Formats: sequence, structure tokens, C-alpha cells
Amino acid sequence: MLSARRLIPSHDVLFVTLDTLRYDVAERELREGRTPNIARRLPGGEWQERHSPGSFTYAAHHAFFAGFLPTPASPGRHPRLFAARFAGSETSDEHTLVFDSADIVTGFASLGYHTICVGGVGFFNKRNPLGSVLPSLFRESHWDESLGVTDPRSTEHQARLAIERVRALRDDQRVFLFVNVSALHQPNRHYLEGAREDSIESHAAALRYVDRALEPLFEHFERRAPTLCVLCSDHGTAYGDDGYHGHRLAHRSVWTVPYAEFVLRESDAAR
Repeated sequence: MLSARRLIPSHDVLFVTLDTLRYDVAERELREGRTPNIARRLPGGEWQERHSPGSFTYAAHHAFFAGFLPTPASPGRHPRLFAARFAGSETSDEHTLVFDSADIVTGFASLGYHTICVGGVGFFNKRNPLGSVLPSLFRESHWDESLGVTDPRSTEHQARLAIERVRALRDDQRVFLFVNVSALHQPNRHYLEGAREDSIESHAAALRYVDRALEPLFEHFERRAPTLCVLCSDHGTAYGDDGYHGHRLAHRSVWTVPYAEFVLRESDAAR
């Protein structure tokens, strides 16, 4: 685990959730060389296998923003990268950045960070009270249909908007940017030529698209400032595994997620 206490407040923070991405699909696509842009930034060139604190987007992100990121999929008392202070916590150590706030977004704002949310799935669409809860944590938040699950180019639009909003800031203004990538969520059949319904194959094809589309965002932060990046899924989804379909249920395909944390630096842009 990186030391968030050492990296903050000198580093920007980029938090990207690959909504609904299954660990087994992420690991297979990585192993077979089909996500090269993500692969070259992962520590050791590998995803970490972790367990999500929630089985669907709303629950998982509430936990994430309280500092409960996916937990390593091995026994033990695993220290956390970020935490909101509360008595009796057993997973904070000298490397954990602990905030005196109910959520880490407010915590970063208290340190002078400009907080930005680029939404994706419906829980970030701000069209109703439920869809406004998570975006309301941020200083600025953005959503329109071009960023959502029905647009085949959603990740390109999200990356472009995120870069525009960060470019609008002073170079010395530290930023906490959150992006909820929607492309992997159903419907994803449009990423697989000829597909008429969603499948684990179209899910994988969506990940290959996301790998290409996120590259400008990674490159922008490599040029801008040292950046602590957290890249993970919020939950997986079942495509007929043991008879299950979808998520918001307790199955390995749902609770097992890929996770990575790493630092993007200016020198990385020359690779």
C-alpha cells in the first residue's frame, strides 16, 4: 500500500471506478495483452484481487467515499489508504490519510483540493434526489447522456470533459478528480460487433474500449503533476454464473474486483 499521508497534499488525486468490471475479465484481458495502456501503469503489471464493500454502485461508492476501498482478497487486518476518523478503527496506520470529516471528498476539500465528479451510471445523473446524493459531495459535478451507459463513446466523452475541467484550474491548484466509467455496465453489447445481447464477451470488449479511451486522461495527469491514482471496480456482475445474472447479489463474480493504486509522474509520459 502506498502512503497517502506522505503523498498528500503534494500530489493530485485521480480516482477512477470502472463500474461493474469483473476481476476475472480484467485479469484475463491483461494477461492476454488486450489492455496495454492500463497494464503499463499497474504495479508489477498486475491487478490486485480484492473484495468490494458493496454489491452495486450506490452502496459501494458510499463505502469508498467513507474511505472503505476494496479490501485485499486474503485474510488479515488490511490498513486503508484513506479513512474518515472514528473511534475504534482497526484498519488505519501510519500510512493512512485520516480525515476529520464524514467522507474523504469533503476531507480533500478541507486540504485545499478542488473536487470534481465526472459521473457515469444513473446514481450520478442528478436527475432526482437519489441521483444527486453522491455528486453533491463534490465542489463541481457533471453528467449528461453522453457520459452514461447508452452512449458507445461515453469514456471518450468523460476523459475529454475531465481534462477540460482540470485544465481550467491553476497549475498549482491540487485536484481530487473522480470519474465513474460507465461503459462496462449493461448495455455493453455495442462494443462487440454483431452482438444482440450483453455477455461476458461484450463486457471484455467494453474494457478494451475503455483502455484506449482513458489513455489521454492518464497522459494529462502525467504531464500536470505527480498524481496518486486509484483505479478499481466498484463491483462485478454475473452473466449466468451459477444461474445468477446482474449484480446487487452475493456471488464471487460480483464481490471480487480488480484494484490498483499507483503514482503517475511526469517522467512516465515519455515511456
